Amino acid sequence: MSAEPDGPEDRLRRFATIWSRAVFPVTSTSLTRPEFEELLLPLARRLRVALLARAFDAEEGRAVGAALVRAHCTDPEALSRALDCVEAYLVLYCGEDGPQEELRLRSSRLQHAMAAGFAQALRERTLAEQEAIARAALQAQGVVALALHASEARFRAVFEGAAIGIGIADLDGNVLQVNGALQRMFGGGEGAFRARNVKDWTHAEDAPQVWKLYDELVRGEREHYHVEKAFYRPDGTVLWTNLTVSLLRDADGRPQYQLALMEDTTERRLLNLRLRYEATHDALTGLPNRTLFFERLEKVLAAGEGQRFGLCYLDLDGFKTINDSLGHAAGDRLLVEVADRLQSCATAPGEMVARLGGDEFVALTTGPNARHEVDELAARIMNALLAPVRIEGRELTVRGSIGIVEGAAGERSAAEVLRSADITMYRAKSAGGNRFELADPEADARAITRHGLTTALPAALERGEFFIEYQPLVHLGDGSVRGAEALVRWLHPQHGILGPDRFIPLAEDTGLIVPLGRWVLEQSVRQARDWRERYGDGGPLRINVNLSPCQLTHPGLVQDTVDILERAGVAPQALCLEVTESALIGADDDLLKPLRRLAEMGVDIALDDFGTGYSNLANLRRLPVSVLKLDRSFTQSMQQFPADPVDLKIVEGIVSLAHSLDLAVTVEGVETGAQAEQLRILGCDTAQGWYYARPGPPERLHQLALVDATG
Repeated sequence: MSAEPDGPEDRLRRFATIWSRAVFPVTSTSLTRPEFEELLLPLARRLRVALLARAFDAEEGRAVGAALVRAHCTDPEALSRALDCVEAYLVLYCGEDGPQEELRLRSSRLQHAMAAGFAQALRERTLAEQEAIARAALQAQGVVALALHASEARFRAVFEGAAIGIGIADLDGNVLQVNGALQRMFGGGEGAFRARNVKDWTHAEDAPQVWKLYDELVRGEREHYHVEKAFYRPDGTVLWTNLTVSLLRDADGRPQYQLALMEDTTERRLLNLRLRYEATHDALTGLPNRTLFFERLEKVLAAGEGQRFGLCYLDLDGFKTINDSLGHAAGDRLLVEVADRLQSCATAPGEMVARLGGDEFVALTTGPNARHEVDELAARIMNALLAPVRIEGRELTVRGSIGIVEGAAGERSAAEVLRSADITMYRAKSAGGNRFELADPEADARAITRHGLTTALPAALERGEFFIEYQPLVHLGDGSVRGAEALVRWLHPQHGILGPDRFIPLAEDTGLIVPLGRWVLEQSVRQARDWRERYGDGGPLRINVNLSPCQLTHPGLVQDTVDILERAGVAPQALCLEVTESALIGADDDLLKPLRRLAEMGVDIALDDFGTGYSNLANLRRLPVSVLKLDRSFTQSMQQFPADPVDLKIVEGIVSLAHSLDLAVTVEGVETGAQAEQLRILGCDTAQGWYYARPGPPERLHQLALVDATG
C-alpha cells in the first residue's frame, strides 16, 4: 500500500524544519535546534495564513520579521537565510493548489514585509541599547580624560561588549576612542581611526542636511541627530549605517564630546534593493513592470511646463493562438525575444520599455520633441518585429498593434494616458492589426461612452429604462395597416433616448441580448393582445419582433416563445420573428431547427435585410421563412422619378422569385409616394418607412390604422 500524502500540517512542519536548520547556526540563543524549530513553527503558520489569505496583509510579514529579532536572530545573515527559505520553500510547502505566479508574487511581498519588520524591531532594539549607552556615557563624563567615576567599569563593559559600533570624538572632530564592533565594521585598527578627522568621512551620497546637522550639534544647538549615512572602508567598499550622534556635556552643561553610534545596515540595504527590484521588474523578461512604469509615467506627467511625452502601447496579434498551439513555454520564449527587441529600440535618454502583463508592452519617450520621437519609436518597434522568431524548430511571425499617445505634461493623469493608449491600440487591432494608430480624443470619448453603456445595461433592464416603439407595416395594394414592427429604445438617464444601433451590439457582446430580447418579445406579444382586445380586427393583425444571432443559438428560444404566447393568449400566427440574412448564411440544420419548429407552430419567419448578405438564392428553399424583407439599399433610387432601370429589374426579379416560393415581400425604408407606387407596381406586398409613419407609441399606430380603415 502506498503512503498517504502529507497533509497541510505535515508540509508546514517540514517548512519550519528547513527554516530552523538554515537560521539556527547564526542565531545567538541557548535553545537547542529542535526547541528553536518549535519557536519558528507558529511563525511559519502565520506566513502560510498570509500567503493564502483572500486579501494580502503586510502586517503579518512585519510581525514575523519582528519576532525573529525577539528570538535573537539579529545577525544580518540570519535574516538573509530566513528570506531565502521563504523564497524557495514557502510556496512549495504551503501554497497548496493556488495559482503559482500569484503565490510567488505574494511570497515576494511577504519577504519585503519581513525585512521591514526585522529592520524596525532591530532599530528599536538598537535605540534601546543607544539609550543605555548614552546614560552610561553621561554618567561617565570625562571618561577619556580622567577615570574618576566608579561607573567607568560599567561604561567600559557596555562600550566594548555592544554589538553596534561606538566612537567618541572631541568637538573638533578628532577621534578619541572606538570600540571593537566599529573597528570590525570598517576593517581597520583603532590607530587608523585616530589618524582621521570626523569631517574626512564624507561620501558622494551624503544628504545635504547630514553635515548641517553635524555643525549644529558641535555648536551645542542640538543634542543629537539620526541619519542614514554611507562610509568608504579602507578597501574602497561602501558601508551603509544607521548613524546616531549625541552631544555629551560636562557637569556645567558645556558641550565636551560627541558620541557616535553606528548600526551596519549594508546587508539589509542590499536585500531591500533586491526586493525592490523584484517588486518592480517582470520576472520573465527582466523589464520594468506595471508598478515601476506607473511611477515613471506619473513623475513625467508631474514635470514642469514644457515637458512632453510620447507613449506606445503594444499588444501582440494572435499571441493566444501560439500559447494554445505550442504551449505556454513557447509563448514565454516568444515574450522574452520580443522584450529583448523592444529594449534595443528604446536606448535614447528618456526612453523606457516595460511589460504591463501578458503580451502587453509599453514604450515611453520624453522631451520637447516627443511628438516626432514617439512616431520614430513606434516605427522602430514595428521594424524590430518583422524578423521571425525561431522557437522549437519553428519560425513564428510576430505581429503587433500599437496605440500612440502624445501630449504635454500636466494635462492628464497616468491612468487617463494609459486608457487612451489602450483604446487606440484596440482601434489599431480592429483595423486589421500589424499597424499603429494615433490617439483621437473623439474616438476615446466614443469608446468610453461605449464602455459606460455596456456596464449600465444590466441595471437599465432591471430599472425599466427600455421601452418599445412600433412602426406600421402597410399593405401596398389597399394601404391598410397589416401589422407593426417592434423597435426597442433605451431611455438613458444621461444620454437621453438611444436607438438600437447604440446598444444592441453591446447587448450581444455581453450576452444581455437574451434577457433583453425575451423582454421585448413579451412586451410586444402583450401589446398585440391588447390591440385585439380593444379594437378587434380594426387593430394591427401581426407583430414583428427582431431576433439577434445570439438568441438564435440560445437553447430556450422555442420554449420561451411558446410560454410567452400562451401566457398572453395570443395565437402563433400573430407573431413574426425577423432574422437577418447574414445570420443564416451557411446555417446548418442545428441552427435552423428551432426556426423550423416555430414555423411549424404557425409563427412567421422573416428574412430581414435581404440582399445584403450575398447568400445563394437557391438556399431560400431550405430556409423556414415565409417573408422576405428587402433591404432599403435596393429601393433608394426609386425615391426619384424615373427610377434606375437596373434596380427595377433586380427588385422585380427578387419579387418574382419570392412569390414563386410562396414568400411575401416586405420593403423597408419607403420615404416617398413615388417610391411606394413603384413598389406596388413591381408586386411587393407590404412596406414600412417614414412615408407612412415613424416609429411611435402603440396608441398612434392604432389611430393610423383607423384612418386607413375609414379613409
